[in-house]
Amino acid sequence: MNKRRKSGNSTNERKGRGGNNSKKSHGKKVYKEVEGTLKMSRDGSAFLIVEGREDDIYIRAAKTRGALNGDKVKVAIKKTASAPGKHAEGDVIAVIERSTKPFIGVLHIVGNQAWVLMQSKFMPYDISIEVKDKDDKSCKGALRRLGHNEYAVTGVYETVDGKKKELQAHLGMKVAAVVDDWPRGANNPVGHLVDVLGELGENDTEMHAILAEYGLPYRFEPEVENAADKISEEITAKDIKERRDFRDTLTFTIDPADAKDFDDALSFRRLANGNYEVGVHIADVSHYVTPGTPVDKEAQSRGTSVYLVDRTVPMLPEKLCNKLCSLRPNEEKLTFSVVFEISPSGKVFNQWIGRTVIKSDHRFNYDQAQDIIEDKESPVSQELKDAVKTLWDLASIFRKRRFAAGAISFERPEMKVEVDEKGKPIAVHQHISKEANWLIEEFMLLANRTVAEFIATAGKMDGKARKNAKTFVYRIHDEPNLEKLQSLRKFAGNFGYKTTVGEGDGNKIARDLNGLLDEAKDKPEFMALEMIALRSMAKACYSTDNIGHYGLAFRFYTHFTSPIRRYPDTMVHRLLAMYLNGAESQNKDYYEQQCVHASEREVIAANAERDSIKYKLVEFMQDKIDQEFDGNISGLTDWGMYVEIDPTKIEGMVALRDIKSDFFEFDEDNYRIRGRRTGKIYHLGDPVRIRVKATNLEQRILDYELIETGIDTAPVPPAGKKRVPRKKRTSSAK
Repeated sequence: MNKRRKSGNSTNERKGRGGNNSKKSHGKKVYKEVEGTLKMSRDGSAFLIVEGREDDIYIRAAKTRGALNGDKVKVAIKKTASAPGKHAEGDVIAVIERSTKPFIGVLHIVGNQAWVLMQSKFMPYDISIEVKDKDDKSCKGALRRLGHNEYAVTGVYETVDGKKKELQAHLGMKVAAVVDDWPRGANNPVGHLVDVLGELGENDTEMHAILAEYGLPYRFEPEVENAADKISEEITAKDIKERRDFRDTLTFTIDPADAKDFDDALSFRRLANGNYEVGVHIADVSHYVTPGTPVDKEAQSRGTSVYLVDRTVPMLPEKLCNKLCSLRPNEEKLTFSVVFEISPSGKVFNQWIGRTVIKSDHRFNYDQAQDIIEDKESPVSQELKDAVKTLWDLASIFRKRRFAAGAISFERPEMKVEVDEKGKPIAVHQHISKEANWLIEEFMLLANRTVAEFIATAGKMDGKARKNAKTFVYRIHDEPNLEKLQSLRKFAGNFGYKTTVGEGDGNKIARDLNGLLDEAKDKPEFMALEMIALRSMAKACYSTDNIGHYGLAFRFYTHFTSPIRRYPDTMVHRLLAMYLNGAESQNKDYYEQQCVHASEREVIAANAERDSIKYKLVEFMQDKIDQEFDGNISGLTDWGMYVEIDPTKIEGMVALRDIKSDFFEFDEDNYRIRGRRTGKIYHLGDPVRIRVKATNLEQRILDYELIETGIDTAPVPPAGKKRVPRKKRTSSAK
């Protein structure tokens, strides 16, 4: 079993026993104490994440005091940061609250003792699990022996054919466990099982493990499914009478080819005055999902749908997301809409917001809509073709106008992994957005912006926020971090770019950023410049306090257009409906709490999605060990070079210590790697040839080995130059 390290870590330090020892006087130094959340690495060291603090605090493995990943702890800061980019250091002095998030591992049972052998990158210690006799049901989450290598998990159930049944497990299965305590003198933390994920290596098991690691559900409880089944599908005459009727107006959807939940549609009509009426129609989820119901509570808890490589984990049960609320063609659907009158030059004259009923005439996928935009053959009617082309003309005007106003253009290709019916990856490619994607994007942005402005200006739509504006859920994005922008400017200077990015007001920064990225486009360093620029940006989130959206260059913005997959959009629909009916402003504190929760769930879902891609990329490369590929250097650090191989752009790491031809070290000032003996240099973007050396599915890591070396040479550095210390490697597949 993986036991806790003994060095410098006596048992009386477990779980914060002894309280605030650092505060005792008797001539001892008094250290500043802070509270935060622990983020642990595989080697047992950790960082303390403190809300509102820019830099994290490093904690050595011997000073974690029994705290584990995700725990809320108190830390005494023993050493301040010595230089910019360095971390303060501290010691854990108390565990305030244990995390309830599970750790994932493999069940190992010997006699009357069981362990979960850790496979988590956040957890270096195996977890001890109790094994009880068959009839001893005293401990929830403990194992009960049923027979030879057959165990029940006490009090943890699954539903089979509508009936609850205790989960069963056996040796070697992948499980999820929560730590309860780390008793004084014990070698391992003690915990209980919360789920049995399945047989090791099976696709469903591994995807469930990723979800479980982030505390994400992968099934609905029967009471939620039953509540969804009872929701009426009937659209009554009263429903229609209370809504604006668009059933006879040309309407269509444009979505990915594999989409099932169509939550937005566009309608198009030419007006007698030469302008266009364009409707943005969004599934009226709030009509079906009412506050406080089992479906609503579950949706609020989940916060968002989660999109793994091979599956969608929906926010709403299937009846709602794929049937009742999905704007499928030739079916009457209830919607919440923003309708615009727009001139051919892209000027918006009027807007109307309210509940509607529609009947979609056609379902396009993005490729089909793109064919129309590119004047390729299409089997649809001329009326539909004209509508798509006209809407694209308008969208292109909106897009140009938005970037001219200071919107920032990040166009990173999206990694797509194709899998077979068993979930095995069979192809990897990069997806790049085209005009059809931008068409939908621009009209969704317009609708979101209009709804936010309507509330923030108290219905005046004059661009002026009102102090008496009612409580609302905004999507906000703060200005970028100036210190990080200065780092970007220095980094860009290594490649000869003369930029003033980071100077001036927000609009100038946006212009400088766009100018830098435009100048670097199609050059080897572009991806690294764009990544550093992205990291300088603040994180967008939800809030009841509107500060605008910097990245989009909008003073007012919300999320209104995806209520099937985002709970904040459902909240926006509810608030909007209430205010349109004359309701007073709603409780700000309540909605702010909901905003914080939704923002947290969004980050968790994004991390799970990213991990599923990493897992499948490593799995895709498993049968390519010892194969050689051409690629380009995509990143440089003091411990290795990262290489993206052609044509898939799958990234792996070449460790500097594994390059045998020379002793290589990272020249941070010039952002390059140089051989100490030969002076051989590697720059970002240089073409190289690699061999696939190793894959690690559990850690989602790809190791490459350099085949061809050297592009340029430089004078050999003077003898005695110290090598830059190497840090612990990080996950390399992305």
